[in-house]
Amino acid sequence: MADGNDSWLDELPGLVDSLAQEWSLVIGSSFGGGHAALAVEVRLADGTPAVLKIGVPGRDIRHEATALRLADGAGCAKLLGEDLGRQALLLERLGAPMYDVVADPTSRHNLLCDVAVRLWRPIAPDIDLPTGATLAAQYADRLPKLWEQAGRPCSPATVKDALTCMNRRRAAHDDRTAVLVHGDIHEMNALQASDGTYKLIDPAGLRAEPACDLGTIVRCNPDLGDDLRARTERLASRTGVDATAIWEWGTIHRVISGLYACTINFQPFGNLLLAEADRLTA
Repeated sequence: MADGNDSWLDELPGLVDSLAQEWSLVIGSSFGGGHAALAVEVRLADGTPAVLKIGVPGRDIRHEATALRLADGAGCAKLLGEDLGRQALLLERLGAPMYDVVADPTSRHNLLCDVAVRLWRPIAPDIDLPTGATLAAQYADRLPKLWEQAGRPCSPATVKDALTCMNRRRAAHDDRTAVLVHGDIHEMNALQASDGTYKLIDPAGLRAEPACDLGTIVRCNPDLGDDLRARTERLASRTGVDATAIWEWGTIHRVISGLYACTINFQPFGNLLLAEADRLTA
């Protein structure tokens, strides 16, 4: 409503009904906790459980759909249907988030590595996905404004460090070695599949270096108390990805996510991330 989407909310029940008729869906309960889409439990005509996802206006799902198509169920939820004109996706229904199933943080990080590796695959430069270089450049443009908007909740040194990392990762992008990456891998975006493994949901969809994904694992859970440098080295050893690149993407994700969380008052997550960022640059 704050974004001016009142009319979309009013039209949403009719949109769900029309998609249910066209795709022969039985509509169930909606999932809580989302802010960028409506996600609803559904069943297909043959009884197969699935998820209907409808994106809010202003958040184009084309790149998500492209990423899901390319993954084809390996590392991500399988795409069962799409209607891009109405921002609608029909997806494989998965189980509980990894965060709720796996208690040990190190085990979660290792499992996230494994699911990321299953997703990564070479993709041609003509595939319509933004690159890691584009993302880093967008973040570099956005960061100073976001810092001011959030009330300067971290030190200038932290902002400078993040900008340096953004410029380095932008320059490091190479279309010849870029792969399909998720863009936001964490324990709540990895859900348990029927065979006990995990699959990712909500891919941003990027053509980037693998370190972009591993950086979000370094960003997350700053209150765990472990050494983030050691975590980075462990991820690098497990995947064969350069540790410096992982660390720099971790810095980028930590500062951008922390500032954004502060602007929407998503706490204590935002303050925890930025306190860790300030500690690392002190």
